[in-house]
Amino acid sequence: MKFAVALLIVILTSAPAWSQGKGGDKQSERVRDNGIRQAGDNGTKTDVGSGRGMDFGRAPALPPLPNPYRFSAKRDVILKAITDVMRDRNLIVDEAASKPADGIIVSQPYTFIKGAVVTQAELGRYADISTSIARGWTRGRYTITVEVQPIDGNSANVAVNAKIEGRTDGATGAEWTTLNTVGLVEEEFLSALIENITGAPPPGRSQ
Repeated sequence: MKFAVALLIVILTSAPAWSQGKGGDKQSERVRDNGIRQAGDNGTKTDVGSGRGMDFGRAPALPPLPNPYRFSAKRDVILKAITDVMRDRNLIVDEAASKPADGIIVSQPYTFIKGAVVTQAELGRYADISTSIARGWTRGRYTITVEVQPIDGNSANVAVNAKIEGRTDGATGAEWTTLNTVGLVEEEFLSALIENITGAPPPGRSQ
């Protein structure tokens, strides 16, 4: 009888403590639950999940340079820079087609790639070859025309245009096909011209 009474007392005194402990566990669970981030929310860690994402160090694509491009320089300085850049890029000025008095400098056709294995890929960098029915490219070349349009005595707009051609060799002989430029030849020439005249790469471009 005494043992039963003692057991009853132990049970009664233990119930509140057990209840408090259970409540504490629920509170801890709530704290842990509140600390769990929602799916896709990585807090301040932005290199995984739906945050900024991993960019592997890739720089964002730069917008193309304006073409025509405005230079703050005299006309004769710009014309000399054009011929200098052409020489540096292994381009030969076509004296017959050029009209320096009118601000027009034209290069002779420049073959930038040869060989059936590599021509298609390299030609595809400079021109849209998807619209041509020709296949089996063996060479690629381009001709650059640069026109200086004076604004006043100390500035001018310079427009660069490229004619891209691809060659195929068939049973009837070699045939050159004019392709639509994608603007890369013009962009590269303008960038080199800007650096020649200003002494620095175009804004936003590094060496």
